Amino acid sequence: MKFATLAELRAALASLPTGDEAAEAAVRERQGQLTKPPGSLGRLEDAAAWLARWQGRPMPRLDRVEVLVFAGNHGVVARGVSPYPASVTAQMVANFAAGGAAINQLAKAAGARLRVIPLALDTPTGDMCEGPAMDGAAFLEAVSAGAEAVPAGTDLLCLGEMGIGNTTAAAALAAALYGGGGARWAGRGTGVDDAGLRRKQAAIDAALARHAAVICDALAVAAALGGRELAAILGAVLAARHHGVPVLLDGFVCTAAAAPLAVAEPGALAHCWLGHLSAEAGHRVLAERLGLVPVLDLGMRLGEASGAAAAVPVLRAALACHAGMATFAEAGVSDKA
Repeated sequence: MKFATLAELRAALASLPTGDEAAEAAVRERQGQLTKPPGSLGRLEDAAAWLARWQGRPMPRLDRVEVLVFAGNHGVVARGVSPYPASVTAQMVANFAAGGAAINQLAKAAGARLRVIPLALDTPTGDMCEGPAMDGAAFLEAVSAGAEAVPAGTDLLCLGEMGIGNTTAAAALAAALYGGGGARWAGRGTGVDDAGLRRKQAAIDAALARHAAVICDALAVAAALGGRELAAILGAVLAARHHGVPVLLDGFVCTAAAAPLAVAEPGALAHCWLGHLSAEAGHRVLAERLGLVPVLDLGMRLGEASGAAAAVPVLRAALACHAGMATFAEAGVSDKA
């Protein structure tokens, strides 16, 4: 999918597939016949049904699991909102390529293919306090890059990001979409000190004031306050919905990147589960606003799709039980009277 105009993007958002109800119903029916008390596997049962609905298969599978990590740089970093310089983004992309990051290990453990997609790292977005982070063309280019990165035939997509300063952009997005200012949404990110946190809060408040005129338009907010990697995540989530691919979102930044879709079109994230609850300030509130319940809560706040990848083995366990357990009839076990 590629979007030449904002109208095309809005049209794709307004024509979302609703998933395969029959496939989900087939899973629910089988779950009722397996050798266990009804509902006793809890959300593992829900996971199998969710995968079936969005894959369109009565017997879901996880043969092709993709991890996409988008990387971008942010002009707001110049305001001292991060203890790390913007150059670290490219350095970490090199670390991903060399196999030395946490996501490399987690993707391998999850049986997933990892791809890292840098987006114009030499050209940071504009300083959102002074003007839009991206103009319309740059926003659509990043959204399209994310959408086109989703391969057809994927069974599950894990999404994440890398970008120094992007927790500031994510907090500004959340504040614009759901209200509240920097004090409510800004967190420590990569470990900013008290003075840095105050600068971060001030930057968010300045950006909200600067872009007050577009607060009512969720996609315009994503362009004005976000970043290329956040826009790419938005595009990937949208493309996954149209391709019949369920999505595991990562932490605060990833969730904030997808949030404009849900604000613009209620139900737009129905094909998404939340891989984990980040320790980053604001993620719990944002998840609750979006109705997303995390698979894991491990106190992680790394980004780079680490929490999403860590949740994949839980989904594999759900499918192992669903596909491998015997029914009461097969096992010769008496069902409840």
